[in-house]
Amino acid sequence: MEISDLRLWGARIAAWGAEYLSTLRSRPVRAQTNPGDIARAIASSPPEAPETFETIFADFERTVMPGITHWQHPRFFAYFPANASPPSVLAEYLTATLAAQCMLWQTSPAATELETVMIDWLRQMIGLPRGFSGVIQDSASSATLAALLTARERALGWAGNMKGLSGAPRLRVYVSEQCHSSIDKACWAAGIGQDNLVKLPASGPLISLDTGVLARAIEADIAAGHKPIAVVGLIGGTGAGATDDIEAVCNVARRHDLYVHVDAAWAGSAMICPEYRHLMKGAELADSFVFNPHKWLLTNFDCSAHFIRDPEALVKTLAIRPSFLRTHGRDGIVNFSEWSLPLGRRFRALKLWFMIRAYGVEQLRAMIRNHVAWSQELAERLAREPDFEITSAPILSLFTFRYAPAGVADLDALNERLVAAINDDGRIYLTATDFAGRRVIRFQVGQTYTTREDVALAFNVITSMARRMPIKPRPPA
Repeated sequence: MEISDLRLWGARIAAWGAEYLSTLRSRPVRAQTNPGDIARAIASSPPEAPETFETIFADFERTVMPGITHWQHPRFFAYFPANASPPSVLAEYLTATLAAQCMLWQTSPAATELETVMIDWLRQMIGLPRGFSGVIQDSASSATLAALLTARERALGWAGNMKGLSGAPRLRVYVSEQCHSSIDKACWAAGIGQDNLVKLPASGPLISLDTGVLARAIEADIAAGHKPIAVVGLIGGTGAGATDDIEAVCNVARRHDLYVHVDAAWAGSAMICPEYRHLMKGAELADSFVFNPHKWLLTNFDCSAHFIRDPEALVKTLAIRPSFLRTHGRDGIVNFSEWSLPLGRRFRALKLWFMIRAYGVEQLRAMIRNHVAWSQELAERLAREPDFEITSAPILSLFTFRYAPAGVADLDALNERLVAAINDDGRIYLTATDFAGRRVIRFQVGQTYTTREDVALAFNVITSMARRMPIKPRPPA
């Protein structure tokens, strides 16, 4: 393909994208293919000769599109959203065209300086105080790993990277049992180990970590000769929205000089609305805080805002400066490759700049407030419906429920079959999870194009599909 062809195909693909987004409601939300269907439709070996872009794009439409689950669909109520927006899409096009490697200030001064300002815009938007700086990571998983590595090095006097963990005491990290699996994985990757991630009970209206139990667990580990290093607090956990009392968590951690990282990957976006900020009370006491604009703030994946109270500790943990990466003749510059695990970095700040300016903070607040209100309306409707129960009340726009007709032998299996039937139907997309020892169904509102009518349709689909489920009665005692 010649550079001159970019003009033609760029316009054609932009038109295709606009048509795709405007016709999403006519498509099933989840891909309706079977495992292996797409792979079998792709040539088993690469072509020796070039193919026309017309042919390539036709194969994209014919082969790839049937296997796409439509994350931008207005009735995507599964997992958490990965919502996007036209300004963010256009910025991604420019980012791909520039193809800049943004590892150092000198390799992309505009990218570094725009990232610095965008992180501060986000800090202001969610209400974190001055004194927090930050970096855009690819995901909350990377931010959590960076945080736990920093906690590890801080606790070991910055010796772990050089000497390894052999001979060190057992390092202990504390978190709610509602934590995301990325925290488990960070403990693996940081050499802390799964057995040293202490998961503690959570309960109450916000499914919060019991800080009394936390304090006793830390004290017991110290008495046993272990070395507590960090607590991870949750705001809007993945399963049911679990939200800890961050202020209380920080107060316990401070008594033992532990690092506190706050995982607000999904719910952090809602903190742009002042009325929801009670959920993050105490976050100003934490050492680091992460949320993903790529989840609920109209920014294409990937874009994770990682705020840090003490960037020097992070850089001391992650920075390696071989001679070819040293920047000479500039004072006071930031090299963001020293704030993250990867050396290579994308120009992620551009899409934030485009998106925030194109919508303005108040319009973004209105979207989130609508999503929260519509989710709460649905929860109230399902609660009044016979044979349905709300298993966790809405936290922001997420709640869980289950279909529980009397006399059923296995309600967990029934709800698993109900989710499968709903997703096979194609009009909406939901996911299930385990909560309080039961299999339940999650529902969250967060997509860019979702309307109240889409949520009302979800009620009709859920209830009508449930009524059609074959029931296996419980055998007599």
